[in-house]
Amino acid sequence: MSDAREAGPGSGRLRPPALGLLLAEARGLFEFNASVLLSPLLMRAPRGDGHPVLALPGFLASDLSMAPMRRYLRELGYEAHAWRMGRNLGGLARMRETLLARLTEIHAASGRKVSLVGWSLGGVYARDLALQAPELVRYVITLGSPFANDVRATNATALYEALSGERVENFAELREAIAGDLKVPATSIYSRADGVVNWRTCLLHPSDRAENIEVYFASHIGLGVNPAALWAVADRLAQPEGEFWPFDRRGPFAIAYAPPERAVSV
Repeated sequence: MSDAREAGPGSGRLRPPALGLLLAEARGLFEFNASVLLSPLLMRAPRGDGHPVLALPGFLASDLSMAPMRRYLRELGYEAHAWRMGRNLGGLARMRETLLARLTEIHAASGRKVSLVGWSLGGVYARDLALQAPELVRYVITLGSPFANDVRATNATALYEALSGERVENFAELREAIAGDLKVPATSIYSRADGVVNWRTCLLHPSDRAENIEVYFASHIGLGVNPAALWAVADRLAQPEGEFWPFDRRGPFAIAYAPPERAVSV
């Protein structure tokens, strides 16, 4: 079956990643080590303009998981913020008001629009925030976030439902809106080697202000510290407010990116 048929509307239920990919998630440690070793290259990324960036952790993770991302962005000149809500135990509907309050707080303190970088479930939250308050959001970047297609196609669905008390099938209208076009520029960074989330659930609708970036061989738990992903995040955030141009895959990590035509739209 082709990627297009598997990812397209009406193609039926998607499957979570295979057990082999899930077991291979341990390579995330090597991705972190690679980013440390390649830090001199990473610091060649475009510099930031000082605008605030809110980093949202994935399911079961805390601000600690996003610490390397925040540190990197601060070194590039951004005002990087933690979400300060402890461990992410899920609950899209339950978290909406609290997340919006945090976004509003950062925006009020800085007087500038806030970029959102969300890892996995954090990316779903980020897209929902952009729906709720586009006037406060500058840019949305998701990392391995299952917001499109059959969002049950993850190896964490059962645990998410148990801990959050929410059924994935609930809030169908909200989930459809999150998967749709946003009023702000957006980038989805994903990997077909993701062992937790079916990569097809990470695909947004490409447009003149939205794109998908595939990172070869990245793991789910390592995507937020993967050097090629970090470079892409820095490059996207460096765009002037209100402007958007496609990601240039040339540069020190060029070999890590799939060509744009390989990305399958939803």
